[in-house]
Amino acid sequence: MKLNELLENVEVLNILGDTEVEITGVNIDSRKIEKGHLFIAIPGTQTDGHKFIPKAIEQGAVAVLCEYFPNKREPGVTYIAVESTEDNVGMVATQFYGDPSRHLKLVGVTGTNGKTTIATLLYNMFRKLGHKCGLLSTVCNYIEGEPIPADHTTPDPIELNHLLAQMVEAGCEYAFMECSSHAIAQKRIGGLRFTGGIFTNLTRDHLDYHGTFENYRDAKKAFFDGLDKDAFAITNADDKNGAVMVQNCKAQIKTYSTRTMADFKAKIIECHFEGMYLDINGKEVGVQFIGKFNVSNLLAVYGAAVMLGKKPEDILIVLSTLKSVSGRLEPIHSPEGYTAIVDYAHTPDALENVLNAIHEVLDGKGKVITVCGAGGNRDKGKRPLMAQEAVKQSDKVIITSDNPRFEEPQDIINDMLAGLDNKQMKKVISIVDRREAIRTACMMAEKGDVILIAGKGHEDYQEIQGVKHHFDDKEVVREIFNA
Repeated sequence: MKLNELLENVEVLNILGDTEVEITGVNIDSRKIEKGHLFIAIPGTQTDGHKFIPKAIEQGAVAVLCEYFPNKREPGVTYIAVESTEDNVGMVATQFYGDPSRHLKLVGVTGTNGKTTIATLLYNMFRKLGHKCGLLSTVCNYIEGEPIPADHTTPDPIELNHLLAQMVEAGCEYAFMECSSHAIAQKRIGGLRFTGGIFTNLTRDHLDYHGTFENYRDAKKAFFDGLDKDAFAITNADDKNGAVMVQNCKAQIKTYSTRTMADFKAKIIECHFEGMYLDINGKEVGVQFIGKFNVSNLLAVYGAAVMLGKKPEDILIVLSTLKSVSGRLEPIHSPEGYTAIVDYAHTPDALENVLNAIHEVLDGKGKVITVCGAGGNRDKGKRPLMAQEAVKQSDKVIITSDNPRFEEPQDIINDMLAGLDNKQMKKVISIVDRREAIRTACMMAEKGDVILIAGKGHEDYQEIQGVKHHFDDKEVVREIFNA
């Protein structure tokens, strides 16, 4: 593709060099540049991409998109200046890969909790309904059944458009995608056309990046502001921010709720650890999920499927066959008669939801032992809140290490314990070693009890001092059960 074709939707400030040059690839990572590529220099939060322009040219870049020209310019290289490379990278990537989202029915899911579950269930549902689909999620990306490992909730714009283009090439009709607040704020989804958007909920998270809750909320809201009038927006009427998300949205707006009047409404008829019986818009269905928050997730899935033109009766039949996403409220039953539940809950709200779901099923007939920690180099303000939430709804709590990253695990634990008073501390012990913490919880548990192991869910690693070590909560539990 010629450079001038690639820049068709870009507001250029200045160009030095040949715009007829042939571009064979686009990248924001100088290490991935090959001969004939366009390098896009983005001033990131960690380092400025402009520093890597010489490296990109050395690797073979024939053009550079930047916010300011370097002092030393190489002959034969075209330099294009724009006001914001971050704002334009999505446009360039979309153009290079043939505008793939225009050839798919792309649905984005945003919110603090539930994104992975909703996107994955929609992907599984539409495959069961006979459609070729793609999935972009925290756990894994899929192109019509083929897994592609995921490093971020939402890939960078170039990788994202590449994946969408592969989906189009594979014959996919639909794609379902998690849209994180980071991705929206960093314009990673810029240039994409969404058929629909879903809002789950909004609670404290990622304030280490966004600074304030308002900035975090506004990042999510920007996704809905960008939907066009032909799209649909489904919002959670049970969340106080649900109406805020769509107040400037041009799309067709629908609501879902478990508590109030809404377009898509549900209530629990019966609940046990293997699943629930629900009433969804006046029709009964059995599902293999537990917890009120999962009723909300299933409603969002149901609503999106309706908006995508599927018949309610067909949706409910498939809904009854779907299973929980890996590491989301995943039960493992012990030979001794107690149950371990592995869940990704890593915010105060998520812990509250999961513990509520456990109590709904237990109905006072067993103890709850919670094992949890908090991630390092992330929002420190939520640490004491998580400890408080765990203590509030558990008979015993073991505070342990999660992904400490570059922090000392004991420092993170101390931050969590700082939120507890002397009475609450009587319920709590701390064990830095996560494996030992899980083993101790299993030793405490008796028949009929439930152990919640929260924070890592599907993850199969612990990140310590920048190194990922293999660690899988589910594996550890099964080893203990079979010992």
